[in-house]
Formats: sequence, C-alpha cells, structure tokens
Amino acid sequence: MSHVGVGPRAVMRSVAFLTAGVLAVPALAGCSSEDPSGKPLAAQDVAAAARARVADGGTLRWAVDSVPDTLNAFQSDADATTARVAQAVLPSLYRMDERGRPVRNPDYLESAKVVETEPKQVVVYKLNQQAVWSDGREIGAADFAAQWRALSGKDTAYWTARNAGYDRIEKIERGANDLEVKVTFDRPYADWKSLFTPLYPKEVTGTPDAFNDGARRGIEVTAGPFTVEKVDTKADEVVLTGNPRWWGEPAKLDKIVLRAVPRDERVSELVAGELDLAEIDPDTAEQVARAAAPRDAGTGTPLMGPDGTPAPGSGASALPGPQGGSAARALRSWAIANGSDEEAAEEEILAREKRRKAEAKAERRRKALSGFEVRKSLEPAYTQLALNGAEGPLADERVRRAVARALDREKLAEAVLKPLGLPAEPVGSHLALSGQPAYADGSGALGEQDAKEARALLADAGWVPGGPVKKSEDGEKAAGAEKSEDDEDGKKSDGGDEGTYIVGEEGKSGEDGKGGKASKDTDGKNKDDGEGGREEGEDTGGTDQESGEKHSSGKNTAQGGAPGAYAPKGTAAPAGAAAAPVAKDGKALTLRFVLPSGPGSQALRTVADRISDMLEKIGIGTEITKVPDESYFKDHVASGEYDLALYSWPASAFPATDARPIYAKPVPAADGSLNVAQNYTRVGTDQVDQLFDQAMGTLDEDKARDLLRKADSRIWAAAGSVPLYQRPQLVAARENLANAGAFGFETPVYEDMGFLKKGARGAEASASPAR
Repeated sequence: MSHVGVGPRAVMRSVAFLTAGVLAVPALAGCSSEDPSGKPLAAQDVAAAARARVADGGTLRWAVDSVPDTLNAFQSDADATTARVAQAVLPSLYRMDERGRPVRNPDYLESAKVVETEPKQVVVYKLNQQAVWSDGREIGAADFAAQWRALSGKDTAYWTARNAGYDRIEKIERGANDLEVKVTFDRPYADWKSLFTPLYPKEVTGTPDAFNDGARRGIEVTAGPFTVEKVDTKADEVVLTGNPRWWGEPAKLDKIVLRAVPRDERVSELVAGELDLAEIDPDTAEQVARAAAPRDAGTGTPLMGPDGTPAPGSGASALPGPQGGSAARALRSWAIANGSDEEAAEEEILAREKRRKAEAKAERRRKALSGFEVRKSLEPAYTQLALNGAEGPLADERVRRAVARALDREKLAEAVLKPLGLPAEPVGSHLALSGQPAYADGSGALGEQDAKEARALLADAGWVPGGPVKKSEDGEKAAGAEKSEDDEDGKKSDGGDEGTYIVGEEGKSGEDGKGGKASKDTDGKNKDDGEGGREEGEDTGGTDQESGEKHSSGKNTAQGGAPGAYAPKGTAAPAGAAAAPVAKDGKALTLRFVLPSGPGSQALRTVADRISDMLEKIGIGTEITKVPDESYFKDHVASGEYDLALYSWPASAFPATDARPIYAKPVPAADGSLNVAQNYTRVGTDQVDQLFDQAMGTLDEDKARDLLRKADSRIWAAAGSVPLYQRPQLVAARENLANAGAFGFETPVYEDMGFLKKGARGAEASASPAR
C-alpha cells in the first residue's frame, strides 16, 4: 500500500486509507486568528539543483511496484505507475506545490478563472499558445469535450472508474479563440481545478473503444516532456523517452526506465548497479546509510552510525574475524591455525577462508551501496486504524469510541517515525494533512487518550469486567465480526473442550500474567514469531500462551477463580479491575485484527502489536490474523472480513470530491447488498454526507474549508477510523542524481531530473535515517 507522490486523482483514492457520552464538536479552528492548517511536517528531499548544474543526457532507472495494466488513469485497474507515467507524458493543468495545494501549470495554462456564477458557473481556460500534442495538433476544446463525454457517466459504454466533477458539467465549447475553452456547469462545483488533470487527447477519449482499450499498453499521442516509447511486459518495464515537440524546458534525461522490482529485491538490484532510484524499506535504508558513512581505516566499521553511535552488526560493519574484530580474537585465530592440534588448525583455516570470502563480499556490497544516499520525507498519505462498524461489537458507536480513546496515537507515530528521524506527530484530520488548506486537528471531537473514559464507554454499552464467558455446544466464539465459511476452513485452533472461561480470573497463562492477544497466520495456528505476539514474558509451552485461552474454541487454560457477575448497564469499571477482560451476554470482547504478512508490512505489525497492548489495558482482546498481501485488501478489508485493520489513504488537494466516497454513508443496492463505495469501515452519517455536498457546491473557499472541518469533526466522533501517522517516504538515490527522491507533496518535475555535471553539487541531502 505504497503511494507515489500526489498523482492524477483518478488513481489517488484507490488503495495502495469525541467525548464520552455525548458528541462535542469543538469550535472550528477557522474562527481563530492562528491558521490551523499549520505547515508540512517534512519538506521534500530531492537533492535540488539548478538546471545549469545538471548534465544533458543519461537514463534514469527507477524502481516501481508494477508495470501497469493500463495507461488510462481513469480506469479502475490504473495504479501508481499509471499515475507516474501520466505525470510525465500528459498535460496537468494544475500541479501540487510543497503544501499540497493546486497551482496553475504555466506550461499548459496561461490562466483559468470562474468568469460567471449566475445563473450558471462558467470557467474559462486560456491555454498556452505553444501547447501541442506530439503529432503537432494544438491542444484545444475538442480534447476537453471528448474527456468530459467519456467521464460524465452518461454513456455506460465507457469503462470509467468514477465521474466525480465531470457529471456536473453542462457543456464545453470553444471560447473567444482556439486557445480558449469555456466550460459551463449545471451545478456549482468547488473543485473545478481537479478536472482535466491528466488531460488525454481526443484520440483516446473520443470513442468507447479507444477509451477502453486504446491506452492500455501505450499512448501514441502525448503532450509532456516525455513520450511512451514502449511498455515491455516481458522485461517488466515502461520506457519513456524525450518528446521532440515539447515546448517547455527540455528534458535533461534521454530516457526514464520504470522497472517493476519487488520491494524485497531492491537492495540486491541497487548493489548490482541496476537501479538509480528506488523507494525502500527502513532496513534497506539503514544499509544504504551505513555504507555511505565514514569508516575507520583499521577496522572497516563506520565511524558513526546514523544514530550517532558505532554501527556493529549492520550490513556495512565488519563481519566477525580479524578485520573488524578484536586483536585478541585475531591472535586466537592465528594461534589455532598454527597450533599443534592439526584437526583444530584445519577447521580454523577453513573458517578463516570462509570469513575472508564473506568479508570480501560484504565490502563489495558496501562499495556498491556507498554510491547511494537515503532521501527521506513524509508521503502525502496517512495510515489509519479502521474499525468495521457493519456488525458485531463495533456496530455500537460506544465500543468504537472506546477503542479509539484507548489509543495513544503519539506513541504509535513515534514507533514508526522516530527511528527514521522523521517528525512523529499523529495526524489530526481524515481529510487533509498538516500544511494543506483544509487541515485542522479535529481529534478533539473524539477526545484525548483516556483509558478510564474508554472503560466507562464499554460499561455503558454493557461490556463489563468480571463477567462469565460461556462455551456453547456448537462452538460459539467470543464476540467479534463473523467470519465467512471460507475464512473458517483450516483456521481453527486445536483443542476445544467444553467449559467456561471466567473473564478476570487470576493466574492467566504466560509468565507475566497478561492475556487478551492472540496471533495466527492463515492456517489458524497461533504463532510465536515476534510479529503478532507479545514482545516479552512469552511462554512457549502451549498454543495460546499469550492470552490464556483459545479464541477459536473458548478453552480456558487457567485454573481457579470464580465467576463474576454482570454489572447493571452503565456501571463504571470497578477499581482494581482495569485490566480485566470485559464480557457481555457470556462472550468476551475479542476483536479480529487482520494484517498483511508480507516482508514490507513489518511496521504495520509493530503498530498492531502496540494497539493490541493498549486495548488489553481496557479489557479488549485481539486475535491477530496475518494474511497474504495480495488478498489482504480485496478479500478482507473491502469485503468486510475484519474487525480492525490498518491501511493508508493518500491525501488530496480536493477532499470535498475525493474523500466523500470514503466516508459516505453506505446505502442498500438494488440486489439487497450494501453499496459501501470506498467506505470500508461501513460507518457513515447523513450529516457528514450533507456537509460534503455543501462543501462541494460552494465557490467560497473559506466556507468550503469550514464545512470540511465540520465534516471531519463528525467523522472523528463516529470513530469509524482513527488517523495515526503520516507515512514515511524513504528513497535510495544515486548521489549524483538531482531533482528526484522523496517528493513529499510536490508533483515531480520530470524535465529537471538528471545527473549532476562532473564537479557540480546540488543541494545538501537531509540526514540519513537513524535506527
């Protein structure tokens, strides 16, 4: 679920995304004299350099996650690479600046203004007179009109992902001359600047056949600094080459090769010299940073690691043996190798040769990586905890809010970002990120982290500590989202005797007496792998050492204790029972926490473990299930087969349009199913929908901003999702590569990317990440 920069909006919203008692919406920060939008938490890190310092020519080999199935950004199977290609080869009327705001792109637009609001909204675009397609034809009204017809939603023969904004257009016509395009809306549309980016030629959008299939494996007519030379599915790459008809600043690079390289293979490709630019994980970033660090000539170890300390044991530090080892170790090795014990001497000689080869290999790896540096920023995307409110305990808003108020979001942000040397501030809005105009911290509508208030909310919902958990004859489980039959197959824990688990008993299994959290992979067997289980005090003597119970069977492994009794609804948790599991109607409150199992998801699993520990403190248990990355979103999040899940949403410069389907109230479909759009938490309200609609329909920017902030406060209060932290963006780049790296909010400027001239220097890169 990685996100690439701020790309075309057609693919931006496809994934890789309170007080106790009564709702209290704080006064809008817009009423304050201080701007609540703040500043971006981290600037972009691209080794900026003036064009005069960048050499002409060269090929940039850039790692991407996939070769896209389509180059049409408005189709449902478009992905982040589709967005990257579109940015380089097609018109973008507006670009994103360093604060995530849309700014006019002068290469295509001389101006764009709302010239009328009554009786209809009318926008006039004045195009750059030099702007032409690669076939020599001028960009004009015909291209705008063809794209509108394709995306308006009126002709179902066009296979479009969405039609937001285009469905509000009444007509498009030529203006005063060929360089003017006049767009008339049938309803006011605040986010009109979001339209026609990217803009496709009429050859792609003019007919359903051309739209559906004409741009899947190539785009013949383009209008950017680059063109598409080929999409090579066998070599897993997309090759972009300079556009000879480009009228702007000429591209510095001859070619950009976008190569599909899995995340866990990128460090090997960097070492092999096959890549120049690649988004990487923290472990790879550490290897790159240590390889580039100054080294002691005698030991070969870094003089100073990224965290200000020596770096033994890293991929760049010396391996055990004479080089990088102690003098005593070297002397001992020599003595054994030259001693009278021939068998020991032979073994030591072989071991020394093995170490020598390993050291030589490590040194070659270090030298290869030393030509790279880590460029880091924060992605224009945030990670959230999603709470499935469709059914089960989380259908009760009080339980959702209890979960949300149990979380220390600052500690969760620190767990991910602080080791990387990035600002560790929790995200305060569902609709924007710090620095964007619509941002304001609306978390006050939920309330600060408070375990006591969280337990009171649970008690008000009937979940109290000390209640008995009964095992039914048909194997009924603890409370939580129901699993499908397919999800159940092969996933039950072993065992399952009849019995009663008394919540709040003393003497839970495990040395530290903690309970409430279980972990299992898709085979259903509880794992002791350090990813979904406890971090300390682990007991490996049983299949459910973490919680003292088998969540699938209800078997209680603890002995002794007496059944508790249900407190009347609304009774606060008694003193001394703060950590006791809560129960209702004979069921313990255990939530199914679904996570991806791939190597790039370690940060999510770390966060999930910490969330589980926080929930345990208010009596909520979690059953962590790790599933393959490829099925995580489609088969679990999108289908609603989870209680808790972690995933990310990209930020948008147009939240009234782009965020509405994420938070819109689900509605019944004609076939009886629930149409959730992109609201995978299934939590929504009519009031939030109305606020989005009002924000989308006003041309007063200040009013629209206030409406969005009100909507965000109510989204916080409903507690369907809890924003946690802005995602880290770590990029390995060749030291002499300029104007590329961790872009942050800003749209990449492809024509300025290139390799520095010999002896030239760009801007200083930021410090390497610490561990």
